[in-house]
Amino acid sequence: MTRNNVMAVSNSNRFPAAGHKPPIVPGGYINFDITSSKELLQNLDVNGGAKVSSWVDSMRASSPTQKSTPLSDDHQTWMMHHPSALDMFEQIIKASKGKNIVMFLDYDGTLSPIVDDPDSAFMSDPMRSTVRKLATYFPTAIVSGRCRDKVYSFVRLAELYYAGSHGMDIKGPSRGSKYKKGAEEDVLFQPASEFLPMIDKVYKTLLQQTSSTPGVKVENNKFCVSVHFRCVDELKWGELAQQVRSVLKEYPKLRLTQGRKVLEIRPIIEWDKGKALEFLLESLGYANSTDVFPVYIGDDRTDEDAFKVLREIGQGFGILVSKLPKDTQASYSLQEPSEVMVFLRRLVEWKRLSLRRQSRLRRQLEEIKAL
Repeated sequence: MTRNNVMAVSNSNRFPAAGHKPPIVPGGYINFDITSSKELLQNLDVNGGAKVSSWVDSMRASSPTQKSTPLSDDHQTWMMHHPSALDMFEQIIKASKGKNIVMFLDYDGTLSPIVDDPDSAFMSDPMRSTVRKLATYFPTAIVSGRCRDKVYSFVRLAELYYAGSHGMDIKGPSRGSKYKKGAEEDVLFQPASEFLPMIDKVYKTLLQQTSSTPGVKVENNKFCVSVHFRCVDELKWGELAQQVRSVLKEYPKLRLTQGRKVLEIRPIIEWDKGKALEFLLESLGYANSTDVFPVYIGDDRTDEDAFKVLREIGQGFGILVSKLPKDTQASYSLQEPSEVMVFLRRLVEWKRLSLRRQSRLRRQLEEIKAL
């Protein structure tokens, strides 16, 4: 698939029209506005002199510190709209009947726990084994804000699809995948290649500019730069915001987005995790297909772009990983990576038993024909 073809794909109507919805099942297709921190962020005029206090407000909004317990009214109400994917497993399987499941997984906070040092977000061996088994039954992609090489170094499974830098760096399986189509190149798509020198320069400048702020971690994710403030004292957030703003205002072709206690600087292009999901479905041969069932599991605000796409195409489900109630386009929820692993294992076991039943039925039919 050529780059020109890819760009045509990203703008084509290859799925049912937006607004089409399959039958509603518990936990599905209830609209919620993703406001608060998103609106605050959109209102920040980097090059027009936004107040630093607006940046700090946005940082707080995207990094909630309030606690919610399973017994609280807010949590119970939220769970009514976003029930546990484990509790609703049978309903999810029923909705996928006759369709081809495709799995999309975020990394940090989904396959690995959120940790203070982003370089130490290691995947456990049991989780890696689970994802490996998952990929034997379903096409599986890791969609992360991390640099693709970095997330691959954590996962170390060559049979997966990888979409790093929020989907701006996509690579197909290098080996071991029965879903790989033809002799496609390793790198499927890098829509922001022209920005690489700019991103590298911004990374180096931010390293220097933020060096006086204790706890900050600046990460070069190839097609974007991440400024982690998880370990920065909240009293220093204003100072950090000013440092980032002073750098970003010199680059009108870059934009600011936010995740869980991280500021993301990325190119201003129409590409995100939702676009990556669409592109990967196209690469797998599901253009204009009504028999595909994408399942996207993620914990971050940037995953909302993918959840939104699933609602718009009216196929599959988004599953948010969170212990706290959040505005989300996802239909279901899981509380933490350990629950994600249980869900994936149940999916693998269901598929294994389903294939076994199909094989047994085929043998019985062949025996009957032989009589």
